[in-house]
Amino acid sequence: MRNIFLAFLLYAMVIMAKGQSVDYADYHKEVIRCEELISENKISQAREVLKTLFSEFDFVFLREYQVATELSVYDGDHDSAFELLRSGILHGWTIKQMKKSKNLRPLRKDARWDRLAADYDSLRDIYMSQLNLPLRKEAHKMLKKDQKIALRAFLKISEKKRIKFALKKFKPYSEGVLIRLNKMLNEYGYPGEKLIGNSWWTSVNLSHHNSFDREYTLNDTLYLNLRPQLYRALERGQLHPKEFAIIEDWRNAAIHQHQSSLFGFLGKIPDESTLMAVNQNREKLGVRSIELRNKLLDIEKETGLNLYIPKGWQKGKITVANK
Repeated sequence: MRNIFLAFLLYAMVIMAKGQSVDYADYHKEVIRCEELISENKISQAREVLKTLFSEFDFVFLREYQVATELSVYDGDHDSAFELLRSGILHGWTIKQMKKSKNLRPLRKDARWDRLAADYDSLRDIYMSQLNLPLRKEAHKMLKKDQKIALRAFLKISEKKRIKFALKKFKPYSEGVLIRLNKMLNEYGYPGEKLIGNSWWTSVNLSHHNSFDREYTLNDTLYLNLRPQLYRALERGQLHPKEFAIIEDWRNAAIHQHQSSLFGFLGKIPDESTLMAVNQNREKLGVRSIELRNKLLDIEKETGLNLYIPKGWQKGKITVANK
């Protein structure tokens, strides 16, 4: 118990000591620099970049702890790996997820794994205490209702019936969600990984709002009025650039019927000039380039590392459509 108390005290002191007004554009630049080093097989240097990142920012996205742990195990540095596992739990990593990772299996043979498992519930309680739990509950409730309505729309036989259903049932619900999100953003900030421990519930709501009907999306002002607050959430580390890029790509895909892409998550990349524009958009937002993503997939295959690159519907490399 004493160790758990010390962990909580250290965690609180670190949070208080770090700057609260940093711009997370710098954070994401450093993550990309780390990934560039990984793509060049400069693992030790990449680890140093992450180590510095952990010391400089008041909030760190869980993925960075996961990648740092992978790199430590790959380097045979189990001491650092166990430290990172504890930090990961304090940032939302579950023991269930850890047990599913084949690359963490060597650590489970170490006596420190049993100590980590014994401490897990207390560390998890510390993590949960940092979240806005009422906001988390509300965001999850909005997502579950969104999914129910989306499923009912999906079961409609024709596209015409789906759109009619969406305009009748989904439109008023979604507009209510955006009005509520506007109040949340003003009062608390963006309900994402930092505030509620989940990065995708709210982004799904926004993506669905932006994509259920082309004509509606073209004339919608609710999302456009919300966008400046999303940019502020990006600066504060409350919203990950990848999530914002997906939300924007859904809107662009709806308007242009999937024939173009802003960030390469949805829609076509028909030629090299579009690819260049996509990469420029990514750079401005703090998202890795298409080429770097593809290189990291190669590194995963070559080394067996899990770099926690979101795949989803993009299981392979992203390529120019006409090649």
